[in-house]
Order: sequence, then structure tokens, then C-alpha cells
Amino acid sequence: MVDARVGAPIRVAAKVVALRDEGGANRRLTLHVEGWPGFEPGQFVMLSPGPLGEVTRSDPLLPRPMAVYRQERADGGARVEILFKRHGRGTALLAGCLPGQRVRLLGPLGRPFPAPVEGERAVLVAGGTGIASILELASRLAARGRAVQVLLGARSASDLMGEADFEALGIPLEIATEDGSRGRRALVTELLEAALLDPAPARVYACGPTPMMRRAAEIAAAHGRRCVVSLENPMACGFGVCLGCAAPLRRGGFALVCRDGPVFDAAEIDWEGLA
Repeated sequence: MVDARVGAPIRVAAKVVALRDEGGANRRLTLHVEGWPGFEPGQFVMLSPGPLGEVTRSDPLLPRPMAVYRQERADGGARVEILFKRHGRGTALLAGCLPGQRVRLLGPLGRPFPAPVEGERAVLVAGGTGIASILELASRLAARGRAVQVLLGARSASDLMGEADFEALGIPLEIATEDGSRGRRALVTELLEAALLDPAPARVYACGPTPMMRRAAEIAAAHGRRCVVSLENPMACGFGVCLGCAAPLRRGGFALVCRDGPVFDAAEIDWEGLA
């Protein structure tokens, strides 16, 4: 879904507009980004681990890759939303941001999701923080009149991200939680198996934990459907210098998730090597 209107990545000290507790460890960070060039669904940004201060922080040092959740044009730039979970020191610092503080941002980065071909239903399946990667894809496809179905999974209701935002799109939405506290008590891949019983042409878009994406790829292949995945490998730079996000390929060799992805055809990935 590459858009020629999306410009080159920028480096900027983005201003914190709001930081909202979304329940459990989930947080919604809203940034005002001057000169924001726009983004395509599936792209990401690198954020400093917490707000910038008068003294440069060296621990933790490395930025964190975060999916762009959505954007809204405003005041010569855009308000950019990031959904994330607090689970380590870097994300804990981000979760402590206050309005008016600045966060270093590099982006947008990476290759976006490809559009489904004409007549192909898009089945979006996501779990955990992978949910943050697919809202804009669902929104843009629905706005173009394309058939879209969204399947969201989490361990429990408190771990579920963005449910109200997906509901607001008015598209088919199903939810699975492992403990049954929201939606069906199941793995989200079980919802995918049921969704692909429909014989109509479909393409699967998957993002979430590696085992979930691998299973989604297997289910799609068993039903003769194409599957694209958005990998979430750790990375330090975001543009192919550190080599920390290498993913093994079935044909041999490696791809860099930040530069060659994060979106790949699932058939390209050596899932045994990635595990």
C-alpha cells in the first residue's frame, strides 16, 4: 500500500501531547511530530527510551521500535499515536512521559503492507502488541470499500489493545482471549481457521508473537491462501546498520527486518530458524 505522498524518514524531537493508561500494561502515547511525512500501514518509528532531558541518558541507551498506530494532521505536522505495553526499562520510561516533554523519533521506517488484489478479502489477525500494526490497514481498506475482517487475540481482557477503535470502523471483528475474559476462549489462530472456511479469495495479514504468526502462516497455506507477516525482531538502529534484526530466509541467508521488512511474505521466512 505504498503511497507516493509519504516522504523520507525524519529525525525530530517529538512533543508529548498525551500519555493514557489503556488498562493493564497498555499505554497510548500521542506525539506531535513537526514535518511528519505521513506513513503507510505496517511502517514503524524508533523512539528514545523515555523523554529527553537536560543530560543525555546512556542507560538505557538504545531506541525502541514502535508501530505507528494512526495519525491525524495538525499544526504543520501531525499527531501520531503509538500503542505499546510497559514491559521493560525503556518502555517504563516511555510510560512515564508527561505532556510537553520531548521524545526523540526517527521514522517512518520499513516496508508497508501490500494491498490485497481486486476481489480478495483481507483477513487481519493480530495478537499482543501486534494489534498496533493493523488498525490503519483496516481503516484504509474499509475506506476504499474493500472486504476486511479483523481477528484480535490476547491473553486476557486487560491485555487487549485498541478494541474500541476497531469497533468504530464498523467492520467484522472477532476477539479471542486465552482465559475467556473477553470474546471467545481460544487462540486467535483458531478464529483464523474458522474464517478461512469461507471459500472466497482471501489474503491473511498477521502480526504478533512469532509462534502466532507461524501458525497463521501454516493455516493460510493449508487453505491455499497467501499470508503476509509483520515481524517484530528486536533492533537498535532501524535502518540496516546494526544487523541486530536479521531474520533467516527459506532460500538461505538473512533479511534485515528494519530495512527489508518488517512486512514479508510468510513463505519467505525460515520459521524454524526464527524460533
